[in-house]
Amino acid sequence: MGRKTPSGNSSSESDLEIKVQPRNSGPEEHDQRLHSRPPQIPPPNYQPYKKWPPWLVPIIIIVNIVLFIFVMYVNDCPHNSNNCFGIDFFGRYAFQDVHENPLLGPSTTTLQKLGALDVNKVVEGKQIWRLFSCMWLHAGVFHVAANMLSLLFVGIRLEQEFGFLRIGPLYVLAGVGGSLLSALFVRKKISVGASGALFGLLGAMLSELITNWTLYENKLATLLTLLLIIALNLAVGILPHVDNFAHLGGFVTGFLLGCVLLLRPQFGWVNLNKAPPGYFVASKKSKYKIYQYILLMFSLAFLLTGFILGLALLTNGWDGNAHCSWCHYLSCVPTPLWSCTEARCATIQLGNQLNMTCTSNHKNGTYMLTNPNNTFEIQMLCSKLCK
Repeated sequence: MGRKTPSGNSSSESDLEIKVQPRNSGPEEHDQRLHSRPPQIPPPNYQPYKKWPPWLVPIIIIVNIVLFIFVMYVNDCPHNSNNCFGIDFFGRYAFQDVHENPLLGPSTTTLQKLGALDVNKVVEGKQIWRLFSCMWLHAGVFHVAANMLSLLFVGIRLEQEFGFLRIGPLYVLAGVGGSLLSALFVRKKISVGASGALFGLLGAMLSELITNWTLYENKLATLLTLLLIIALNLAVGILPHVDNFAHLGGFVTGFLLGCVLLLRPQFGWVNLNKAPPGYFVASKKSKYKIYQYILLMFSLAFLLTGFILGLALLTNGWDGNAHCSWCHYLSCVPTPLWSCTEARCATIQLGNQLNMTCTSNHKNGTYMLTNPNNTFEIQMLCSKLCK
């Protein structure tokens, strides 16, 4: 994305005030040379920042894929449903019917059982752990593939630059932050996926660019490229059935965490443990700039306040939509191609037979269900009846 990471071959290293002390010279001769000679730059093999071998992000990717396979094993569509996709090839791991789950994945019942974000269970059942567990579940093959490819490209680079001790907590906390905001606004649907954590990494990249502004060469180009990528990803969230509140919550959490965890020392400050032999610092500069300290303190304060307040509101059953009449547009914008209004129907069910009346247009319909416990199929029929 056009990002320029400082390295031993960077032209910006001329700002490092490092000089060589000549051998067999007395104090007077040394002082004279110190003031008469220009600063010498380190040799080409000098590395101001350590490059970390990425291993945590690949493990996270593998864990997500293995968990998806486990979810499909538990789902066992041939045993629990009369209508499955790919049963001849996948057997027990066959997908739910594409009309029920077009992403090629399990049923909503299975996802609920294994830890999907369900606000009723979080509030009434006190199952706060679902804020964490939902970020490791995915709705289908397309869902897990898209998220893991994004994590591969974004996460590997960040782990190489900052290490697993910073990227690991950032990924997890951003995912929980996304789940928390989603739970405050998405009250009647379940939510799963690592999107909140991924947007947290994008938010951290933006805050890292701002906090370490002086280390970049092509500052404006890097900023515009990153903002374009973020805007395109957030724009996808205005489509129906996409939890953009999880994206926004993860992004804000990641941005604040980036100001805390991803600070870089400025040029002019030298880590003596990494300086080449024979070099010494002529004048020691501050490790961080004042604006970095200010961003760190404010970000930490906002982060702690947001988590504490959000958890308090959630456990007390606070509904964000009741206090914000326009916030629902952040997650779905209605167009002639789709509607964001959730269909509501009154139903009477006798076995597989379902009598349904749409509460908005008062249309009636009678249907035979393939699975009487399939809530997704019932909701789809209601949507068609109310359309």
